[in-house]
Formats: sequence, C-alpha cells, structure tokens
Amino acid sequence: MSPVLQARGLSRSFGSVQALTNCDFDIEPGEVVALIGDNGAGKSTLVKALSGNLTLDEGQIEFDGRPVTITSQQHASALGIEVVYQDLALAPHLDPAQNVFLGREIPARGLLGRLGFMDNRAMRRQAKAGFDELGATIRSMVAPVGSMSGGQRQCVAIARAVTWANKVVFLDEPTAALGVVQTKNVLDTIKRVRDKGIAVVFISHSMPHVLEVSDRVQVLRLGRRIATFRADQTHVEELVGAMTGALDQKEAAA
Repeated sequence: MSPVLQARGLSRSFGSVQALTNCDFDIEPGEVVALIGDNGAGKSTLVKALSGNLTLDEGQIEFDGRPVTITSQQHASALGIEVVYQDLALAPHLDPAQNVFLGREIPARGLLGRLGFMDNRAMRRQAKAGFDELGATIRSMVAPVGSMSGGQRQCVAIARAVTWANKVVFLDEPTAALGVVQTKNVLDTIKRVRDKGIAVVFISHSMPHVLEVSDRVQVLRLGRRIATFRADQTHVEELVGAMTGALDQKEAAA
C-alpha cells in the first residue's frame, strides 16, 4: 500500500538551532504510526510542518503520491488532515456538538439561518452519531465541555478531528494526565479511527501505550528519523535504546 503522507529530507532551523535535519516520515491509510523521541527530538516541529503550521527550509512532502506544499492549517484541513494538540483547543463554554462544528456551523433553514441562527439540533444529531461510531461515551450533549472529565474532553477533540479528517489525524499526547479508564477509552478510540481507514499519527512518551495501539513506531533523535520498528516485533527497552542512542552504542560495542 502506498503512503498517504510521506516526507523526505525535511530540514528546519530556528536561528542556530537545527530542529529538523534531513528528516523522513511516512504513514499508510488505516495505519497507526507512533512518533516517539526525547524532548527536543523534533516531534513537534515535524508535526507542525506536516500539518501546515510551519514552513520548511528544505525537503519534500507527498500527499496521496503527489508533491504538495501545505501552506496553512486550513489547507491541511482541505486535504483531510487534522491535528489534536495536547491542549485540545476546545471552547470550554460550548457543548460537545458546538465544539465539533466550531467554525463549520450548520445554519438554520430559512429566515433564521439568514439572521445568523444555527441548527443546533442537526449539529447535535450528527455529532452524537460521530461519538457513537467511535464508541465515545459523552456524559451530556448539552453540558459545556469545560465541566467534563479529561477523558471525555479528549474524546470530543478526537471526534471533532475525525469528523473533518478523512485521511490523516495527528494526536499529540492524547493520554497524558488521564486516569486508567479514561486512557483505555482514548486508546480504544484510536483503534476505531484506524479501522475507519484513517491514518493516525500517535505522539506519546508512554511506551506501553505506543506498543498497544501502533502498527509501526518511528523514532526521532536530534531532528532526524533514526529508526522504524514494527510494534509487534519490538519492546520497550529497544525503543528507549533507540531514543537515547544506547542502542547505537550497544551495536558499536558488538
């Protein structure tokens, strides 16, 4: 299967700091690829570059096999790419459906729509269908998301991304600071997104979570992809060794 999103030789510097150096990345449709690396490895810079939030100094990005320059987050959305950042970027005073349709509201029919009123019933119906499809348990469709648990807010953010993405979803630390039950719900949601044929890029520092939901693991170190593993053929020690450089030292010693 051909990659839906592929990057070759990406480089980006910020002054004297080289954030990406000839970095590669690829992901296929219906695949979960974990992107791991220590702090400063270049994960955030790579995600921003692939989602239209950062220009590059060098390199090429291909989408569906064709070279593309993703110029903005809106351009990425038009291609079918969405990002769920760690801060979720939800409006806490709005309910789940209003968050899902934020910026893409459905106007009411007739005069009310022309006057600026929204069709809240249609938005809630469509949002609930999306939550149900992902198996997301939302306590209330009318309560503000600011009153909900961290796991429920995370599910709302993922559902919003999946509603508008039909190609690639980036998830930045989606299980950070969640309890055991909430974490399981989010990981199950990731699997369901993959089963819809959407490619999922999973950024995480939790190696057990990486191994549980990922098909492949790509390791960044010092702004470069230095290893790719099949998740079912590796283990935590090998991943940590690749991230820290210990694996390279062990191989050199051998």
